[in-house]
Amino acid sequence: MIRNQREMLLDRIRAYEFAAVEINLYLNSHPRDQRALIDFDNISRQIVILKNEYERLYGPLINFGFGLNSNRNQWQWINDPWPWEGV
Repeated sequence: MIRNQREMLLDRIRAYEFAAVEINLYLNSHPRDQRALIDFDNISRQIVILKNEYERLYGPLINFGFGLNSNRNQWQWINDPWPWEGV
């Protein structure tokens, strides 16, 4: 069950990141679309929330010092499955 929750959280992160990229591309040609700007801001905030939740539960998503545990156990990520390994 834990494995399923972890994978579902990663899927949500991926979905929100995909949506953010799509809206970003749209905004390149429609920079004044207020609805798209609001959506982009909301999606960006949700990505931060989801990533923080993932890192709190399962450890850092990246190893560049941005993870919550970057000062402690900074090499712990090497022992965990990589996000693309299908946990």
